[in-house]
Amino acid sequence: MTKSNTELTLEQREGLLTVLKSRFEKNMNRHDEIEWISVQTKLETNNDKLWSLNEMEKTEGEPDVVGYDKEKDEYIFIDCSAESPKGRRSVCYDREALESRKKHKPENSAIDMANEMGIELLTEEQYRELQKLGNFDLKTSSWVQTPDDIRKLGGALFCDSRYETVFVYHNGADSYYAARGFRGTLRV
Repeated sequence: MTKSNTELTLEQREGLLTVLKSRFEKNMNRHDEIEWISVQTKLETNNDKLWSLNEMEKTEGEPDVVGYDKEKDEYIFIDCSAESPKGRRSVCYDREALESRKKHKPENSAIDMANEMGIELLTEEQYRELQKLGNFDLKTSSWVQTPDDIRKLGGALFCDSRYETVFVYHNGADSYYAARGFRGTLRV
């Protein structure tokens, strides 16, 4: 019997849960009213979400719980690596931007990678909320979801943090830099 591409082995599942639990316990300021056992119980019944978290971890996103949506009964994970995840840098914004480049195309786009991983790019609002939990992207930047009216004109938005301030910038959606990647979010 062959496993699907989105199924983790028992060893991978246990290893991932150990890493997530350790990170959760080290960073209680991100989720002070949430208990790990509740998160773990939810994770153990959502194989596809575990696979997505594993993809976030493999690309060095260091996902962690940053909230709980009581109405939807969902835990909210976000990439909490100090800098934009290393395994998701040097990408343009989306497929259209990737295909529009004539020379020196990046290997992938942020939107395509996020879709493949089963996660979503952060919104500007989510990015600003993340910055309240620590210092992120002091040397890198991260693509964020871009409003359609900006994207239709060829642009895309990215954020970083400098001088204790979150900055939102624009660039051509087809641009890519070694220090720009993207952060994702996942609801479980």
